[in-house]
Amino acid sequence: MEEQIWLALLAYNLLRALLVVAARQTALAPRTLSFKAALQTLLAQGALLWLGELSGSVIDALLVRLASERVGDRPGRCEPRAIKRRPKPRALLNQPRAVARRRLRRQQQAYAA
Repeated sequence: MEEQIWLALLAYNLLRALLVVAARQTALAPRTLSFKAALQTLLAQGALLWLGELSGSVIDALLVRLASERVGDRPGRCEPRAIKRRPKPRALLNQPRAVARRRLRRQQQAYAA
């Protein structure tokens, strides 16, 4: 599990470093490039990366492609800070189920009498 976390962090940092290289080639800020689009582009090119068949021109084309995907501008975006899920109409079961059943049966017997 710990190795998977470290591997995910390594992949994230490598992709961010690749975005920095792409941003420098096009004189853009790295934060303006889309991480998600870059990830999808690299996953689509996975066979080339895995086989190691990357020439200089392929790498340059890949960097240009990464730099072409920009983060969307969403002015005036506003999201409400509220809880979407409504509370349930039933109380929580805060005791053992057997105890709750006995109590419920006693209540039913008292009501029936």
